Amino acid sequence: MSLDYAVHHVHSIHISLRRSRLTMLNPCFSLGGMPQNWRFAEALQKTAPLLSSNHANFIHVKDSFFHTSRFAHCNFIYIVVITEQMTVPGLHPIHVNFKQETKTMMLQHEITEALSHRPTKVWSGEPLLGSSYGQEEIDAAVNCIRESMDPTVGFGFSAPPIPDFEQAFAKYCGAKYATAVNSCGPAIDIIMRYLKLQPGDEVIVPSCNYVASPLSVYGHGGQVIWGDVLPDTLQLDPEDVERKMSPRTRAIFPVHMNGLAAPIDDYIAIAEKHPHPVHGPAKVISDAARACGGGYKGNKIGKAGWATVFSFHTMKNMTTLGEGGMITTDDPDLDKFAHSVRMYGIDINAWGTSNVMTKVQAAVGLVQLSKLDSFIDGRRRIAHARNRMLADVPGLILPVEPADCYHSYYLYTCRVKDEWAGAKRDELMATLDKEFGFRCVIANPPVYAGRKQLAEHTRGQSNPVTEHLAKTIFCVPLHPDMPEADNKYICAAIITAMSRL
Repeated sequence: MSLDYAVHHVHSIHISLRRSRLTMLNPCFSLGGMPQNWRFAEALQKTAPLLSSNHANFIHVKDSFFHTSRFAHCNFIYIVVITEQMTVPGLHPIHVNFKQETKTMMLQHEITEALSHRPTKVWSGEPLLGSSYGQEEIDAAVNCIRESMDPTVGFGFSAPPIPDFEQAFAKYCGAKYATAVNSCGPAIDIIMRYLKLQPGDEVIVPSCNYVASPLSVYGHGGQVIWGDVLPDTLQLDPEDVERKMSPRTRAIFPVHMNGLAAPIDDYIAIAEKHPHPVHGPAKVISDAARACGGGYKGNKIGKAGWATVFSFHTMKNMTTLGEGGMITTDDPDLDKFAHSVRMYGIDINAWGTSNVMTKVQAAVGLVQLSKLDSFIDGRRRIAHARNRMLADVPGLILPVEPADCYHSYYLYTCRVKDEWAGAKRDELMATLDKEFGFRCVIANPPVYAGRKQLAEHTRGQSNPVTEHLAKTIFCVPLHPDMPEADNKYICAAIITAMSRL
């Protein structure tokens, strides 16, 4: 049972805390007595009025509770018991009892037992199918094909169910508009074309990144400005962004790295503080290729910022038969442009090419979207169990989940301590592969370290945090359908391998 969501009775929840900053535990706290750095009072204020004696209603409410305040990969577990329900926020105190329990990493007998059950699959750090397919997807694809066999219907272009998928996806993200395309790469290209970048126009892009977004900036005539990242989250560092803003900055292009939301509101504030002299505040575009289904400040990723691009590649959190992409935005002009140029720009007399999604992909996409939350729940269940089993492993730094984010755990990104950067990290990954039979990945080294044309294009730029992270990070296999025994095996292998370093 997941400690994050275990319900003991109608007013009782388990939550887990990554760090305890509380020096003294009293039997009872009111809202006024809550340590602010827990950001917990706000969650209780929002959730408690919705509690009732109905158990099902309580379970329904729990998601909003953890959207507001979420704590993971803990050394301490607190059982929170709400003993007085608040009917009007702010008028009556909620009293909560805290019971502290200690949880450490797996014990030796648990490690031995787990290692006796070697997985039958060879898990990789980024499995080749990131979601799950079942009969529903098969039926959706076959039915769409059968309907399209009529010569008066055909497979069409931008025909139903493509608009249905777009509308459903926009609604899921909380955005006004969505444009379906055949891949995430073309989605990025469409946005870059809309900006009409001129020589010297700058776009700030994180250097800890996949190659897609910086290549698109480069290919459309812009100047890539590498932004360094925060070491604990791998997200584009707002302070570094502000240092690198200039009168030539047209866009800030963060990545929701490895399933975790980037601090979009921080970038928006920076853009408004340093507007372009002609175009105004830089556009904040986010790359959510790895974060579909994740959350930010109580909303789904895809709402915040000027535009967001998604990938439905085979490895991603949901997939439309192996490829596909989506653009979400609240800007009607961008939406009209995107819908037109994905099919040769006919409606607006602009250059375009064919980047349309097929009807069959959209039909399957609707099914995958209906399952997306369950996929994310599965990823989080595996990740939270792993957090507990790997708690306190010497030299191991686990993934971080800020309180205002809802991590989708596309990748389970760990780090070794700085003293083990480089050779020892590589030794660990080799041991896990050769001896224990599963493969980790490094996601991602600095883009400029692996692409010559981007290195030449950005000559003289360097990001020391990203360069150091490339020597410490390793992403451990995770999948929503991973059996509990496989997860235990992986954790036991990591503990064993690290003990030898």
